[in-house]
Amino acid sequence: MNSTSRVYDVVVLGAGPAGENLADRTRAAGLTSVIVENELLGGECSFWACEPSKALLRPVVARADARRVPGIRAAVQGPLDVAAVFAHRDKMSAYWQDEDQVEWLNSVSVDLVRGHGRLEGPRQVVVTTADGETVRLTARHVVAVATGTVTAFPDLPGLERARPWTNRDATAARHVPDRLAVVGGGVVAVEMATAFQALGSQVTMLVRGHNGLLNRMEPFAGEMVTDSLRSSGVDVRFGTSVSGVVRENGPESPVQVTLSDGQSLIADEILFATGRSPHTADIGLETIGLTPGDWLNVDDSYRVTDVPEGWLYAVGDVNHRALMTHQGKYQARIAGGVIGARAKDEQLDDGKWGAHASTADILAVPQVVFSEPEVTSVGLTTKEAESAGRRVDVVDYDMSRIAGAVQYADGYRGTARVLIDADRGNVVGATFVGPGTQELLYSATVAITSEVDINRLWHAVPAFPTISEVWLRILETYRDRTEKRT
Repeated sequence: MNSTSRVYDVVVLGAGPAGENLADRTRAAGLTSVIVENELLGGECSFWACEPSKALLRPVVARADARRVPGIRAAVQGPLDVAAVFAHRDKMSAYWQDEDQVEWLNSVSVDLVRGHGRLEGPRQVVVTTADGETVRLTARHVVAVATGTVTAFPDLPGLERARPWTNRDATAARHVPDRLAVVGGGVVAVEMATAFQALGSQVTMLVRGHNGLLNRMEPFAGEMVTDSLRSSGVDVRFGTSVSGVVRENGPESPVQVTLSDGQSLIADEILFATGRSPHTADIGLETIGLTPGDWLNVDDSYRVTDVPEGWLYAVGDVNHRALMTHQGKYQARIAGGVIGARAKDEQLDDGKWGAHASTADILAVPQVVFSEPEVTSVGLTTKEAESAGRRVDVVDYDMSRIAGAVQYADGYRGTARVLIDADRGNVVGATFVGPGTQELLYSATVAITSEVDINRLWHAVPAFPTISEVWLRILETYRDRTEKRT
């Protein structure tokens, strides 16, 4: 076995969006950086999550929107062209090739080692390549873990033999199953149920709890999505757990699903979307005193708190702060600046919203669920504000009353909720549910991160007739309520 050794300022484990951005930012700070990856550069988001899933969903949402527009409704009544949808998905996933990512990495002067990387003591990483060679990497300053997450399966006997789908199997599917069981009620479950029902599957959703779909968001979001899924033909069942899964007659045979109430159902495929686990089981955590398979707890500069001397960082999903691609990239930008400043003994700008502060992880995490209708949110929910003891005014508005929404779709249904800090008079949370609402999200994010006084927002004039006029209606509702109090 051949072995080589190299020394860098920064060694990054994982070349998903968070790892790539961290390596880019540390290199931009003047540090030598190398990234280690044993799959495709670009990671889960590029090839098995964000990009392919949204490619599957885009035709679904576009058709639903078109069916609400007079003059085009009759032209879009037929089924989706499954082959064309899959071809578009393949293109958006770069045909599961990462040459463009490699080219970009070269353009920012970050080195790449392909293979399985494991920690081997402080600041040491050993990479085993596909051809059996060993590359030993030493970090002068930092090792950063950006290995992301994997599907978390429930503890069901024989589940592995039943070959359940993960998000990867669903987004990279080469066929549409006649019957698809989806276990879970979160974002992945909702989006894949939406996509496959529209593509021709009969979808049954099995949701363990009674709190509805998307239960970390405002309740009305899950209620509206549930209504839409059911109206499209999805069988949504709450309070239903899976107690057994069996595929008895070979890989092409149906799956028999036993439910907690003793009933059963038959599906051609079963997708488990029941959460994520940290991808840390085999990266050598035991060599530095940590437990393999655990989340990596970090401080607000993304240093791992359980490792002395501050040489280990963790960004992206693996630190369990905000499990979304865009937030992992944000963390990487912040952490890259922190690592560069500390390497040069520069003072950190780590006050609220400072260049080296991770404030958005706590106060302004944006999210879009590409369901039908779309769900977008940023900042606090009503429940989170109450739990934190924040005094907020909750302002709701029926978006069907907006001229831009009426123009957008015949029979438009949508709801907006904005939370306004009762003491400081600025927006601290926003949720929009309805067609076309994803384009409202950045304005809400800017309002929250800028801490704009509600009185200043009166001067941000929305164009007429657009859906963004909801901001004006929310301000009017808040003003009228406030005037009645006084």
